[in-house]
Amino acid sequence: MLEPGVIKKLDEVVVNRIAAGEIIQRPANALKELLENSLDAKSTHIQVNIKAGGLKLLQIQDNGTGIRKEDLSIVCERFTTSKLSKFEDLTEIATFGFRGEALASISHVAHLTIQTKTANERCGYKANYSDGKLLGTAKPCAGNQGTIISIEDLFYSMPQRRQALKSPAEEFQKISDVLAKYAVHNPQVGFVLRKQGEQPALKTQANSTRSENIRAIYGAAIAKELMEFSCKDDMFKFELECQLTQVNYAAKKAIMLLFINHRLVESAALKTAVDAVYSTYLPRGQHPFVYMSLTMPAHNLDVNVHPTKHEVHFLYQDEIIERIKQQLEAQLLGSNTTRSFYKQLKLPGTPQLEDTQVMDKTQRIYEKEMVRTDSTEQKLDKFFKPLEKADSGSSCETPTTSQEESFRVIAARKSKEVRLSSVLDMQQRIERKCQVQLRGIFKQLVYVGCVDERRAIFQHETRLYMCNTVAFSEELYYQRLVFEFQNCSEISVVPPLPLEQLLLIALNSQAAGWEPEDGDKSELAANAASILQQKAPIMREYFALRISDDGLLESLPALLPQHMPSRAQLPVYLLRLATEVEWELEAECFESFCRETARYYAQLDWQDDGDMRDQHWHMEHVLFPGFKKYLLPPERLKRELYELTNLPTLYKVFERC
Repeated sequence: MLEPGVIKKLDEVVVNRIAAGEIIQRPANALKELLENSLDAKSTHIQVNIKAGGLKLLQIQDNGTGIRKEDLSIVCERFTTSKLSKFEDLTEIATFGFRGEALASISHVAHLTIQTKTANERCGYKANYSDGKLLGTAKPCAGNQGTIISIEDLFYSMPQRRQALKSPAEEFQKISDVLAKYAVHNPQVGFVLRKQGEQPALKTQANSTRSENIRAIYGAAIAKELMEFSCKDDMFKFELECQLTQVNYAAKKAIMLLFINHRLVESAALKTAVDAVYSTYLPRGQHPFVYMSLTMPAHNLDVNVHPTKHEVHFLYQDEIIERIKQQLEAQLLGSNTTRSFYKQLKLPGTPQLEDTQVMDKTQRIYEKEMVRTDSTEQKLDKFFKPLEKADSGSSCETPTTSQEESFRVIAARKSKEVRLSSVLDMQQRIERKCQVQLRGIFKQLVYVGCVDERRAIFQHETRLYMCNTVAFSEELYYQRLVFEFQNCSEISVVPPLPLEQLLLIALNSQAAGWEPEDGDKSELAANAASILQQKAPIMREYFALRISDDGLLESLPALLPQHMPSRAQLPVYLLRLATEVEWELEAECFESFCRETARYYAQLDWQDDGDMRDQHWHMEHVLFPGFKKYLLPPERLKRELYELTNLPTLYKVFERC
């Protein structure tokens, strides 16, 4: 019969060494704890000396406030700290340390010496510690104000831990990485790191700047591509300071410096969000440099999560990360105006190499991974009769713009600068809400074919999608109106159409929903025409929609090259402008006008006789090029996009056929 084990209380030395092993996992962890103590002591200069990767010697010297002589006897005991006195203080903690375990843990796994002097003491004092206890008494010595902590023979009592560590060179690199991050975040403090007896491996000046320290530590290649921004969110109560590289910079190793309330921490969720934003711009396997400092009220942050304090939990974590992601997307979207590319010049006399010679013959590309990029190779139209653009006989004339012309070139030609804050806010809101992955899909799409009046199919890489073209085109036209505000081209209506007659046609249609109790149709049409004529100066100046003094419709805004809005829906559109637009408030007026106009422009005149050649041509040559060039799709349009299949899935189904 098996007997149960006897539960015994562990010896205090064993308990302390187990706890020390959790807190001090390698030399870099010990340095992090000591650096935070020095910063808490208001140091302006910190020097670190290393021998054998910190295993033989790890010494840190600062010019902070020092340690009082009376405190030297207990400074290395567990849970002794000057940072808090009761548990409730954790909710307002503003210092790095608070547990009082760092020096105690170090003294259990290494030989620890502390030399310190405060401003009020005439001399310094030196003390040695082992297993959390002071050996002998503190001895007077000469010294400057501040503290020197020397750690020798780290993990001498834990041979298994010592053997599991990396080589001294790799441990020194980890130490350098920790010090570099604190140097970037604390430019007001000077840092020096050196191997014992050698020149400094890292050095920054006091009262420097973050940009200068990034240049000194991480190099000019990163510094010249840095983009700095900050934001403040009153809803979730946080402030963000960020320095990150633009899309021209990419490296195989990701560098992310994250400080939350000035603590160096890690956040897998935030790192994933940053990688997702950059994935649209950088090649696969390439990463940016990101420095991020997040500040929030202390009572929203839980710092007592991990023994090494490298993880924290905070209130509204998912919402804050989403806000940060939106800010990053907006910043990168605005910085993507230029890209740098490098090419190798061919030396004179060098023979021309064939493409097959340049390719790596050892690398095999499977058929399921091949992506068709030339949309002229094959489309759905191949399986039907040849498609040509039919003459629609339109009574409107619109100026044409080259499809190859960049929208930034067009924007540079704008004659009027937009200064209305309401419109600038609308533009910024569009950019801020842009879903970067969706934008990447539409920017690189390959048109496949039209399904019906509301759906079309396109390809992106190895995936086949079907989208609701009405929903996407409505958003496209709305954005075109916002970004072309005061600079819209005109579609001339020839001959001009009488406004009141158009409104009467609209009232006679089912779409108007007219009821007898609404009043006489002629009177309603006259009132609506009067409203539009009163607001004609606004529509003419801002949106190129001209109504003459005689009540004739003379022009409509031209939003896409070769796009002609629906003639059948024109009367209802004008009626909705008179009844649905909030004309009295500036921001609401522009917003509702753009939405109503976008809804009208998204409707096409589909032929009743089944001949859809015009509509198919319009989808391929007008609408989808507009998506690729202009559309900044928001998150809500994801539900209007459907993945039908992808090449790897198809190959699984048909590879045995």
